[in-house]
Amino acid sequence: MIHRRDFITLLGGAAVAWPLAAGAQRPAIPVIGYLNTGSPQSDVAPLTAFHQGLGESAYVENQNVAIEYHWAESERLPAIAAELVRYPVAAIAAIGTPPTLAAKAATSTIPIVFYVGVDPVEFGLVASFNRPNGNMTGVAALQSELAAKRIGLLHELVPKASVVALLVNPTNRFTESETRAVHEAAGALGLQLHVLRASTASEIELAFRTLAQLHVGALLVNSDVFLLSRREQIVVLAARHALPAVYGWREYAAAGGMLGYAPSFSYGYRLVGIYVGRILKGASPADLPVQQPTNFELVINLKTARALGLEVPPTLLARADEVIE
Repeated sequence: MIHRRDFITLLGGAAVAWPLAAGAQRPAIPVIGYLNTGSPQSDVAPLTAFHQGLGESAYVENQNVAIEYHWAESERLPAIAAELVRYPVAAIAAIGTPPTLAAKAATSTIPIVFYVGVDPVEFGLVASFNRPNGNMTGVAALQSELAAKRIGLLHELVPKASVVALLVNPTNRFTESETRAVHEAAGALGLQLHVLRASTASEIELAFRTLAQLHVGALLVNSDVFLLSRREQIVVLAARHALPAVYGWREYAAAGGMLGYAPSFSYGYRLVGIYVGRILKGASPADLPVQQPTNFELVINLKTARALGLEVPPTLLARADEVIE
């Protein structure tokens, strides 16, 4: 688990971290609980946008609001969420589906602003997008819809590939809807789809050996956090097997992957910050509609595409937000 003290050290800040122990002296200003997986290193840029969103409601950290930052593995999230509730914090910003579910299980009264990649109605987070009707609201980037767009991009880049594969993490139950969407999109394009599963580094190696045996012509990697953490391994294996691939995060393209298409993290974090600020000013999450990102990042690694012998269509290059050469 990584918490606020580590984040402040990382950024070189001088802010005070308030302990979460029962009976600890509480500051006179409201405290926001921040709950996420990953690490402070991966969150620095998006958190700038989160602070920008808070600033739009005139909240500035260590001036009129404090933030307890916590990064942890999924199994630790319920205990941390419970600690934040006992403190208690004025609101919780939950980034990702596991942190959001942990926060939901911990409280039905403290406002929670989430950023998830699943349908929040389907997963019981809110009653509807327009009227959440509870203590939760936030931003939903529906990855199932984006997955269908990614396979369209893959087909646009490699139109001759009639057999494609989807790499998923079988331990992540949130990938089921994404897998269904890819199956439907592949069928509509007349593509044969193989779904390969990997939840460890060795299983990723095995999956790529299987891809070769299946004569797969292109690969789609779903938007799973574990797979993202293994992006360097996956990108290297894709290059070794000369396999064009499209990914669910822009970080893959930055690491050498061919193409990444995803919602803008900065845009989503800013929306979360705006909602937290509005709630601190008295708004009820029940009255704040769930937002959907309208900003998406298409990142093309032209160097990788050329190494694979692919000519990226000029129309696709023109749509790219970033081209890595």
